[in-house]
Amino acid sequence: MLDRTQPVDRRQAVADLVRFVVGSIEQARAVEKPFYHLQFDRVFPDDVYAAMLRGMPVAHDYRALPGRNNVNILDDGSATRVKIDLFPEYIRNLPQSKRELWNVVGRALCSDEVRDAFVRRLAPALERRFGAGYRDVGMFPIPILTRDVPKYRIAPHPDTHWKGITIQFYLPPDDSTEHIGTIFHERLPDGSMPKVIKMPFLPNTGYAFAVDTDTWHSADPVGSEVKTRDSILHTYFVDSGPLRVFRNRSRRVGNFIVNEARNLMR
Repeated sequence: MLDRTQPVDRRQAVADLVRFVVGSIEQARAVEKPFYHLQFDRVFPDDVYAAMLRGMPVAHDYRALPGRNNVNILDDGSATRVKIDLFPEYIRNLPQSKRELWNVVGRALCSDEVRDAFVRRLAPALERRFGAGYRDVGMFPIPILTRDVPKYRIAPHPDTHWKGITIQFYLPPDDSTEHIGTIFHERLPDGSMPKVIKMPFLPNTGYAFAVDTDTWHSADPVGSEVKTRDSILHTYFVDSGPLRVFRNRSRRVGNFIVNEARNLMR
């Protein structure tokens, strides 16, 4: 699909990848417990996945993702989670071959076809949150390439109400770190949150769910045996009403300004 020995026809590469990812969404397993979600066995074509592993950005290409209340920042100021937004304006400073690859991936994930496939497959949960008119609720896509390092962790949380759909695609090179996947919890009446499912952190896999008050999930601390925990976090933010529409676009512009300032200072 992405032949690195030939000039890339970006439009055709994006269209091909969109078709494959839509097929992956349609074939994903729907699981009811502890909340409705999808599980993926093969998100991307094998050749694209291999190209993604070869084309991973280097450490200085990422910037810190502090998280809510700077939860991802250690006492020494280093970040346990870093990111690159997969929008053209963010990846334009990557080397050409990497820029072209991640441009195709980002454009495919932001396509209407991929969004509509997620809405179709997550319909039961989306209808439960938004009602019968869930199909008309706007969804603003933000795909980011993330890298977690040892000491990264996140406590159980259901995700903010600003989000409509949360998706994570795992990008390890092999199955040696299967144990560091995301954990799904059930919240019991007494307030306890037992672990129900841990998603195996396996190559080219992942999960998706419609955000609601019951979508509690977490990640155990990443241990020193892990070099990096690479994934794509693909989030659809609710994009209905003037406040949300303004917020989504202003955050993209704001993040771009921060990213440009960082590149100028390097």
